Amino acid sequence: MYIWELTAVAIYFIILLGIGFLSIYRRRQLTASDFIIGGRGLNYWLTALAAHASDMSSWLFMGYPAVIYANGLIDIWTAIGLIIFMYLNWQLVAPKIRVATEQYNSMTFSSFFENRLLDTTGRIRIFTALMALVFYTIYISAGLVGLGLLLNTLFAIPEHWGILIGILVVIPYVFIGGYTTLAWIDLFQGMFLMCVIIFVPLWIMDKLGGWHVVTAAVHAKNLSLSAIPNFEPKTIFHILTVAMGWGLGYFGQPHIVTKFMGIRKVSDIGKSKWIGMSWMVISLTAATIVGLVAIAFFQKGGPTDNEQIFIEMVRKNFHPFIIGFFLCAVIAATINAMSSQVLVLSSSITEDFYKRLFRPKSSSKELLLVSRLGVIVVSVIAFIIAFTTTSSIYGLVLYAWSGLGSAFGPLVLLSLYSRKINRYGAWAGILTGGIVAGIWPRLPIKVFSQTIPPLLPGFILSFLMIIIVSKLMHSRAHIKNHKNTHLS
Repeated sequence: MYIWELTAVAIYFIILLGIGFLSIYRRRQLTASDFIIGGRGLNYWLTALAAHASDMSSWLFMGYPAVIYANGLIDIWTAIGLIIFMYLNWQLVAPKIRVATEQYNSMTFSSFFENRLLDTTGRIRIFTALMALVFYTIYISAGLVGLGLLLNTLFAIPEHWGILIGILVVIPYVFIGGYTTLAWIDLFQGMFLMCVIIFVPLWIMDKLGGWHVVTAAVHAKNLSLSAIPNFEPKTIFHILTVAMGWGLGYFGQPHIVTKFMGIRKVSDIGKSKWIGMSWMVISLTAATIVGLVAIAFFQKGGPTDNEQIFIEMVRKNFHPFIIGFFLCAVIAATINAMSSQVLVLSSSITEDFYKRLFRPKSSSKELLLVSRLGVIVVSVIAFIIAFTTTSSIYGLVLYAWSGLGSAFGPLVLLSLYSRKINRYGAWAGILTGGIVAGIWPRLPIKVFSQTIPPLLPGFILSFLMIIIVSKLMHSRAHIKNHKNTHLS
C-alpha cells in the first residue's frame, strides 16, 4: 500500500549508510577523542553544516512554521533572534573556545569549566552533567515526538511505534561512527533539507496562483504580514522576548558549541561562519514561507495539529515516491539534531561520571566503549519521556533549549571573557540557570498578559549569580588571607 513511500525512504537511508561507512573507512574511530570531537580534524565545510544542521531538528519543518501559520509574521522574530545570536556565537565564542579547549585539553563543556576554574572537587562536572541529562533527554524526546507524528501521517504507524523506530534509526550510526561520521551525514542532510524546504513552498505557492494569493489569505485570516505591526509597548515587548527568549540560548548549547571545538584550524572559523550563516538564513526564510503558504493552502480548514502543515501540504501535492523522499528531509533534520544531542550526553556520561568519579585512569578503548554504551542509555531515557509526553514539539524544544542556554550560556561567555570568576560562581550559575528555567513555565508570571520565555530570567539570574558569588567568595578569601597574615 505504501510501496512508493517505503522505496523512497529505503533509498535515502541506503545513501546515509553509504556516507557513514565511507566516513568510518576514511578515519577509523580509535580513541575517545575521535569519537567525541573528531580529533579536532574537521574542515570548514563540515564544521559549518555540522553546527547548523544539528541545530534545527524537526522544529524547522514542524514547530516553527506552525507558529507562523497561527500568528503571522509577528513571530518571524523567533528566526531573527536565532540568526542574530548564532552570528554572535560564531564571533564571540567559536574562535576562543576552539583555542581554550585545546589549551586545557578539554573535550566537553564540563571538563573545560573544571580546568579553566581549577575545580578539584568535581562539582562542576556533576552539576553540568545533571543539567545536560535533564534537558537533553527532553530535547531528544521532542525529536522522537516529531518522528512519531511523521511516520503516523506517512505510513499510518501508531505514534509510539514511530517513536521506537526513531530510536532504532539514531542509535546505530552514532554508536558506530561518532563525531566525524555525524559531521559527514550532517553535511549531506543539511544540503538536502535546505533544498526541500525551499522547493516545496515555492512550488505550492505557484500552484495556488502566486504571492498575491498568499497575502490575500493572510489578511483574510486577520493576521499581519508585517514583522512590526505596531509600536505599542505590548508588541515591542513580545518582539524582544521572542527574539531574545530563543537567541540567547545559542551560547549554552553543547551540541552546537562542541562543533566549534572540532574544526581543524582556528583560521578557518571565518569561512565556516559565512557558510553556516548563509545556510541558516536561507532555511529559516524558507520555513517562514512554509507557514505563510499554509495559510492560503488550508483556507477551508487545515490539520487539527498545526505542526503537521508541511507534511500535509507535501502529501496533497506530490507523487507518493516524491512524498516519501521529501519527507525524508524532516527525518534528516530530526536525526541531525538527535544524533548530536545523544553524542553530547553519552560524552558527558563518559567524561563526567565514569572517568571523573569511577575510573580516572581508564584506557582510551575503555572510554570509547563507555561512550557507546552511553548512547544506548540516553536513547532509552529519551524514549520513555517521548512515549509519555503530551507537549508539542515547539514547547518541548523551547523548554529544553531554555534550560541548556540558562545553565551554560552565561558561564561559557564569562569563562572566555572574564578572569574574575571562580568555581563557586560557576556552581551557583549552573544551578541557578537550570533550576530557574526548569520551574519558570509553572509560575503564573505575565507581562502585558504574555508569558516570559524561561530563557530570559534563567540566563540573567545565572549571569548575575556567577559574578556576585565569585566576587563574594573572592572577598571572603581575601579577608581570610589578611587575617592569617596579621596573626602570623
